[in-house]
Amino acid sequence: MKNILIVIDMQNDFISGSLGTREAEAIVGRVVKKVQSFDGPVIFTRDTHTEHYPETAEGQKLPISHCIRGTQGWELHPALEELRVQKDAVTFDKITFGSKELAIYLCEKIKEFGGISSITLCGLCTDICVISNALLIKAFLPEVPILVDSACCAGVTPDSHLNALKAMEMCQIEIV
Repeated sequence: MKNILIVIDMQNDFISGSLGTREAEAIVGRVVKKVQSFDGPVIFTRDTHTEHYPETAEGQKLPISHCIRGTQGWELHPALEELRVQKDAVTFDKITFGSKELAIYLCEKIKEFGGISSITLCGLCTDICVISNALLIKAFLPEVPILVDSACCAGVTPDSHLNALKAMEMCQIEIV
């Protein structure tokens, strides 16, 4: 049985780029320390769009181009990219808030690992991609404890971050 850490979308555009916030910048060091000290597999996700982003349904609702594949904004924060490479971490490029491929991968790994003790999520943005992936994983693996490290997450706003944490807690996701 293994514990798994999933680092959601710790990309430059969400930290210091087109959708960056002070709160996102503030968690980088904590996320780096969490990845460095985590005893178990670490998985990364990257929000991934194309130059046609403005024409997508998401682009119509959020008309700020971000995380365009191959750009500096799409890349993980340099310290986390270094850790991703060092750990040879599995990485999912996702075109939606939640990654079905990630959930399916975890379902396959549960057999290989002889079970999963827990899955911890951290990253950005609490109120969009972290909550989407936490709920999706909970739906696929309802008996596996899902945890979200609130100190290693940031939302679009501090209020929406707290609202997302409360919503996840109501869905039996442990907030630590």
